[in-house]
Parts: sequence; structure tokens; C-alpha cells
Amino acid sequence: MSAHVAGSFALRATRLLVVLIAVSFLAQFLINLLPGDPALAILGTGATEEALVELREAMNLNQNPLYRYGEWLVAALQGDLGESVTSGRSVSEAIGQRLPLTLELLVISIVLALAVALALALLTADKPSGLSARLASGISLVFLSSPTFVIGIGLAALVGLKLGWLPVSGYKPLEDGLGPHVRSIILPVLTLALGQIALFYRMLHVDLSATLKEDYIVLARVRGYGRWRVLWRHALRPSFTSLLTVIGLSLGAMMGGSVIVESLFGLPGLGSLLIDASLSRDFVTVQGAVVVIAFAYVVINLSVDVLYAVVDPRIRG
Repeated sequence: MSAHVAGSFALRATRLLVVLIAVSFLAQFLINLLPGDPALAILGTGATEEALVELREAMNLNQNPLYRYGEWLVAALQGDLGESVTSGRSVSEAIGQRLPLTLELLVISIVLALAVALALALLTADKPSGLSARLASGISLVFLSSPTFVIGIGLAALVGLKLGWLPVSGYKPLEDGLGPHVRSIILPVLTLALGQIALFYRMLHVDLSATLKEDYIVLARVRGYGRWRVLWRHALRPSFTSLLTVIGLSLGAMMGGSVIVESLFGLPGLGSLLIDASLSRDFVTVQGAVVVIAFAYVVINLSVDVLYAVVDPRIRG
């Protein structure tokens, strides 16, 4: 590894650590701004004063928020995200049980979005004024303008309730069989993927259409190369760089969307864990979940930076 590459990696790793510290501190700071007594919110209005005092001491609520955060940070850097103040379970264990489902939704959704967007862009890029291109652009604009929860509610109402093709709720783990498991996640996956299909298609369609006007593409066609060879081997790779940036940013948006999707369809993922912890003022679990999400987001975007050099060798330094 060259000194330049090692220095660049060290700088990015430092930025990663700074971002994670900032995000975790902001999560606790915002929770502290919520009105009311966290101990009372957890134990309920029927709790005795002795129980409230004991819980405040256990949660270090009598300590300065900076002191509480410092204690949490020292433990988190050693891999201990603390214990839930409502269930007493390890936050790391709870996240470990919920995270695989969220990752499954994100991976399937992004792969589906890329596959469909790529196919549509390749079919319409060299005919930007054709009927198929105009139809794809119109439909993509509709989904691009629709919030995730609107798409989810629409799919649930139409496909789930009206047509009865797929279940709207009732998650089935893989242990219950592949068929029931797939049926239980189709609507959530489509909810996450449809907006990204529209975004990826529009980005890739514009870039491919511009690339097809380059001189080397014209030369390839003059040499007698077929349409699909020109599109796949000569035009696609240089048109993919902009999409990489969008993919990295979209994964962050999809992580946020997964919170809505999991709540909407009753999925026991990381997003629903975050919602439940926020409602119960379980700031230890909230901090842990937020840090895991932030870590995944920053690592994904760091990986996208590395992929730039693979897709476009001119970026290598």
C-alpha cells in the first residue's frame, strides 16, 4: 500500500470516527430535549417515588448529560452499547437479532432497483424520444415524487387488501419456509425499491444518452459493432460513475425509509426497534441503533469512493 493510499485511508477512518461520535452525541442530546421525565415515561404514572428515584439513579439521570454520554462512549468503544432501560436486555444483542432483517430488505431492494433501472435504461437510452422512453420517464416521475409511506400505503391497499395477493402484515421468518418468508417481504421490498428504480433509471438514462453521443461510440458503431455490444461494453461503464454517488446517498435514504416500512408492515427489524425505543424513551437503545445505522451509512459511502477507481481508472491517485 502506497503512502498516499494509506494516508487517504487513515483520513477517511478518522472522519468515520468523528461522524459516529457526533451522531451518537446528537441522538442523546435530542432525546434529552424531549419533555417529561424519562423515568416516569418508562414506569408509568402509577410508579412510586422510590421506584422513580431508583430508576433515575440506575440510568444516571441525575448526572450531567455530558458525563452520561462520556460513560456510554467509553463502553461503546469497547463494543458494549449498554443495556435497554425498559427490557434490561443487551442493546448489542437486540440489534444483532433485528439487523439481519433490515439488511435483507435493503440488499434485495437495492439489487432489484439496480436491475430494473439498468434494464430500462439500456432499452431506452438510444431512443430518448421513443414511446418506451417517454412512458418510462412518466412513470418514474410519479414514483420519484411519491414519499415512501405513500407508496407503501398504496401497495398495501391495492395489492394486499383489495386484490388479496400478498399479506399486508405478519412477518414469516425463513425458518417457516422460503415461500411464506418471500411473500411476507415482497410488499416492503417493493415499497423501498420503487422510488429508487425511478431515481436510478432517470440518472442512468441521462448519462447513457449523453455517452452515446461521444466520438468513440460513433466510431464503434462505424466499425459495425452491434447495438447491445455498444451499450454494454462501451457506453455503460463510463455512464455508471454518477450513479455510484446516487447509490451511496440512496442507501442512507433507504435506511430511513426502512423505519417507515417496518412500522407500516409490522416487520421486526432495526427500524421498528428504533421506533419502539424512541416512544419508550429508551435512549440507550436509540443511541445504539443510531450508531449502527450511521456506521453502515458511512462505510457504504466509503466503499463507494473506493469503487470509483474500479469503474473509472482516471480517478485513481
